[in-house]
Amino acid sequence: MIGPWLLHRPARGFRQGGAEMVVSNRESYQAAGVSGSDWVPLSALVLGALAMGASPVFVRLAEVGPMTSAFWRVALALPFLWLWARLEAARMPDHAPLASIFWPVFLAGFFFAGDLTFWHLAILNTSVANATFMATLAPVWVALGSRLFLGEEVGRNVVIGLLLCLLGGAFLVGESLSVEPANLLGDFYGLVTSLFFGAYFLAVRLARRGAGGGRTMFLSTLVTAAFLGVQALLMEDQLWPASASGVAALLALAILSHAGGQGLLAFALGHLPAAFSALVIFLEGVAAAALGWLVLSEAIGVLQAIGAAAIFAGIGIARPRAPRRVPPPL
Repeated sequence: MIGPWLLHRPARGFRQGGAEMVVSNRESYQAAGVSGSDWVPLSALVLGALAMGASPVFVRLAEVGPMTSAFWRVALALPFLWLWARLEAARMPDHAPLASIFWPVFLAGFFFAGDLTFWHLAILNTSVANATFMATLAPVWVALGSRLFLGEEVGRNVVIGLLLCLLGGAFLVGESLSVEPANLLGDFYGLVTSLFFGAYFLAVRLARRGAGGGRTMFLSTLVTAAFLGVQALLMEDQLWPASASGVAALLALAILSHAGGQGLLAFALGHLPAAFSALVIFLEGVAAAALGWLVLSEAIGVLQAIGAAAIFAGIGIARPRAPRRVPPPL
């Protein structure tokens, strides 16, 4: 049950019954360079990407189908997200009414369900390399949507950083990337994955303008779990792992990759521009390659090392430097 502390309290900075934010000039502007106040969300963003990058390893060890593992990823995270939302509500008693954040939160949950669904369909219908590269196009859609849906400018440094990150992403999977007519449907699913994840970024960024990170994650994850639960029941037979190690993998997927990784991302999106934050998605590929080497004994070649260096360089170039207008984080 969602208590009144999550749904009905009026927001500081919101008018009752609406989402118009009242922000003082002092709160409206933050230095966009990596100032003392920016290091915390920036660190959270990087750690979140690394935690999300561990998810393929846990999925492989989970002993259930991809749709079922996606469902348990979000469902098992709900108690931890509820606790975060509860602690957040106790610390910040003023909250936006549900009506003012309903659509951003609902869409965030729906888009993330779509992201996981099409990601798994892509893996099943094309090579992992192709699926991964197509999915990393998400920052392109975030950059295009930032101005249109969020009113956030995308500077030249972000565009240059995005191009470097795309080049790095291609190098990470370059030796395995291929164009095969039989895989075109799976490649298309990978492209759709990137659209859903890009839309998820924009929706979370919008939701964070009226809700704290814990509340945003808990409510949006409820939506995601509802969609994925129906899919798992319809598409797969085995709904629970047969061994304790499989259960442990699902718990790690829920706690580390979703509550931890996605939670840190939601926190950071309350403080940093969406277009820059989306670039850190590329660190997922770096983390996945590193963990594949450490846990699954998968080789890392020179191309992968060059790709990782290009991604780090792109993120460094794209980091915000000019003053930006943002709503105060909740």
